[in-house]
Amino acid sequence: MFTGIVQTRLAVADVLTKEDFATFIFDFSDELADGLVVGASVAINGTCLTAREIIPASSGSDAGSSTGSRVSFDAIGQTLKVTNLGDLEAGSIVNIERAAKFGDEIGGHLLSGHVMQQIRVVEVIETANNLVVWMERPDNLAPYLLDKGYVALNGCSLTIAEVAGDRFAVHLIPETRDVTTFGLVAVGDMINVEVDPQTQAVVDTVQRLLGSSEALGSLLETIRATSDNG
Repeated sequence: MFTGIVQTRLAVADVLTKEDFATFIFDFSDELADGLVVGASVAINGTCLTAREIIPASSGSDAGSSTGSRVSFDAIGQTLKVTNLGDLEAGSIVNIERAAKFGDEIGGHLLSGHVMQQIRVVEVIETANNLVVWMERPDNLAPYLLDKGYVALNGCSLTIAEVAGDRFAVHLIPETRDVTTFGLVAVGDMINVEVDPQTQAVVDTVQRLLGSSEALGSLLETIRATSDNG
């Protein structure tokens, strides 16, 4: 499990590709690699991958210099197809989050690292102190992408600030811009999406009971209108 609080953004050191298969290699700092073992889960752009190999770097000539570790992760064809990992190459920048541990502070929301699909950035509005990113809101995900609801985008836990038909926006604070890939975001970028699992469970249950997505949409509009009038 993950919390959606990205620890750092990191460049891909190398990508080894085969048919429907890729190995992603990163140079982790000592801090990021601390306690990491083969078989551990790490979220890369929100995609849960398993550490396959961990090779400590050779010590530098200066005493006490940081060495870090070279860490590799494998991804199969389905992962490469569904997520934006299939577009990564050496030098690509990704979000990194180590798996949560019992007792950790949950600053975002619980995530599985199971990306549902990719969506496209359609507009970026940047000012001195604010960054607003508008993204596609595809029909199949629309019931789960609600105003003020949670969503994980490239593994980053965010709150949906605005919904307008077939698109939605997130507003990013400076810390998010500095630590994650959203500080580098551009129109046309493809973003990994994992909807909030609690929202998904509620929406899917209600939809099954009502029998159609249209009925669910009517119910949500009624609830929203009642809330606005209240």
